[in-house]
Amino acid sequence: MEILRDVLVFLHFIGLAALFGGLFVQLKSDPRVVNNAVIHGALTQLVTGLLLVGVLEGMDAEVDNAKIGVKLLVVLVITVLAFANRKKTSIPNGLFFGLMGLTVLNIAVAVFW
Repeated sequence: MEILRDVLVFLHFIGLAALFGGLFVQLKSDPRVVNNAVIHGALTQLVTGLLLVGVLEGMDAEVDNAKIGVKLLVVLVITVLAFANRKKTSIPNGLFFGLMGLTVLNIAVAVFW
């Protein structure tokens, strides 16, 4: 189980890198879009996060359900916004910076909570 947890954490970090990187590379772009990295990163974060909670529960590890609930809500909002706007030729700056802010918020909750 320990190896499975480590693999899931690794994949969770890969998803984070794809999500944040997909947004970060567009800071100076015009127009900004929801690219494949954002979509795949958000989905990877969502799936691996849920699997990690299941593995931790199976290992009888302490799981902070409030923290997990907040992180789940934030990644669900990111995923829905990304999917809803994935086919648009450009997205508004407010949406772009909202996605960026939510991504950073999720990182902050993971690190500081």
